[in-house]
Amino acid sequence: MFKFVDLVYWRDLKKSGVVFGSILFVLIALSLFSFISVVAYLLLAALTVTISFRVYKTVLAAVQKSDEGSPFKPYLEIDVTLSEDQIETYSKKAVQKVNVCITSLRHLLLVEDLVDSIKFAVALWLLTYVGAWFNGLTLIILAYIGLFSLPVVYEKYQAQIDDAVGKAQEQINTALNNIKTKIPWLKKKED
Repeated sequence: MFKFVDLVYWRDLKKSGVVFGSILFVLIALSLFSFISVVAYLLLAALTVTISFRVYKTVLAAVQKSDEGSPFKPYLEIDVTLSEDQIETYSKKAVQKVNVCITSLRHLLLVEDLVDSIKFAVALWLLTYVGAWFNGLTLIILAYIGLFSLPVVYEKYQAQIDDAVGKAQEQINTALNNIKTKIPWLKKKED
């Protein structure tokens, strides 16, 4: 089975290209048309291909006087239903994730730790600017393109990127330490 990591690192150009291109096509289509229209057109295209292939195989079988059935028979026999155990497992995982998010939001919104809440406020304030510049789907498209391009760039230029990030991290830590020493009430409570 082909792994997701192999896709984003472009180990097999054909598979990565097909996945990248098809999903990017759908995302761009979603930015231009409504969700319902895109889904309807995609399903209509898939149905056109499958009907055409089925008719072609039926005509071919009639000409060759063979007893071939549906060309999709192996796929029709695959069990695609979810068991109760699978649904229960996925539900438990989803509930755990939701509970973690709710607990984190409570921690931030009810100012359990002033420093964390101020960081959250700054992040939200920055997000207002990002939201003014881009809509959500544009950000998803940019993130998707980054998902398929940044790992390859990092793999190729890892030494230079790590060096630059290390220098930037040192400067950020120095600035944060200076701020904490000058404003003592921003220090986290130590248990």
